[in-house]
Amino acid sequence: MLLQRNNRLGSVRPPKRCRSDMDNTSTSDIVIINGNSHPDLANMVAERMGLKNGGCSVFHKSNRETIVEISDSVRGKDIYIIQTGTKDANNNIMELLIMAYACKTSSARSIVGVIPYLPYSKQCKMRKRGCIVSKLLAKMMCTSGLTHIITMDLHQKEIQGFFDIPVDNLRASPFLLQYIQESIPDYRNSVIVARNPGVAKKANSYAERLRLGLAVIHGEQKEAESDEVDGRYSPPPTSSSRTRTTSVSVGVPEHPVKVKPPLTIVGDVNGRIAIMVDDLIDDVMSFVAAAEMLKENGACKIYVLATHGLLSSDAPRLLEESVIDEIVVTNTIPHEIQKLQCHKIKTIDISILIAEAIRRIHNKESMSYLFRNVTLED
Repeated sequence: MLLQRNNRLGSVRPPKRCRSDMDNTSTSDIVIINGNSHPDLANMVAERMGLKNGGCSVFHKSNRETIVEISDSVRGKDIYIIQTGTKDANNNIMELLIMAYACKTSSARSIVGVIPYLPYSKQCKMRKRGCIVSKLLAKMMCTSGLTHIITMDLHQKEIQGFFDIPVDNLRASPFLLQYIQESIPDYRNSVIVARNPGVAKKANSYAERLRLGLAVIHGEQKEAESDEVDGRYSPPPTSSSRTRTTSVSVGVPEHPVKVKPPLTIVGDVNGRIAIMVDDLIDDVMSFVAAAEMLKENGACKIYVLATHGLLSSDAPRLLEESVIDEIVVTNTIPHEIQKLQCHKIKTIDISILIAEAIRRIHNKESMSYLFRNVTLED
């Protein structure tokens, strides 16, 4: 009797939760907001996650000061700020910093900056008497209240070390590799081309993934960062120069002048489809010059693939008039106006990758799946 009574009055077990319910993303405490840099990408990410873009308005006063107004409550919530870098980089940065600080002072639980293209990422080395601007930018972002950074294809992967917060550097190469395999006819007859030796590592990674040949353009028009004058090779003082510490020659040998060889292609491109790869397309003069040389050496078609398509100044016109057949970039940076000026520009959508990264970070899942089978290309 006692056993039966305990069974009748005992606590009722809760129903078992199915696996699918446990896997669903809890979106009640996610808020996605964005600045003025790329609202279309922010809306696409929010739509893929089944969310509504948060109420945040960013505008400028007559004196060009930035004003941020967040209409929805962010207290105790996880905030994801989608703001990329464009040609208006300084305003993009200030909007991001003010939005992050506004969420911080409004008691948000975490503030994640989703920055598909990080501005000033090319200024990551000391030049002459300048400074490492990307280091300064990282410090500003950490101070503003950001607790995590999601970005894509940094110019140098070592930039992650400038931040005092976690940085996830996503890769767009799977999307570009898929485009090559599905959208370039007879891609097996292609050769991956590095327009200068600085891009050879990235190009080699693509060549190995696709099992294609590799060609490198080397010579006097090379624009590798290692060739820029950084002020460290100034001549030593001569014997006639006097200082407070010495009156004789220091004896340091003079640094030899760097002489570049004539522009040449290392590799065979005759009768092949040439595919140039890079992380950023901004000033296209070097791409146009490389394409002309590839054409002179017998390349039948020329493609240019890159993650970020900044396409500043008169880049669309130069590309339209060039021998390049197609330029493929992702939508990390808006370039709708440039596409109207150049019909050769094609766009790959990477919003699904950003949405999956946000979902995994929010659910505290491993990010390794997004990097699986993706080689280091930087």
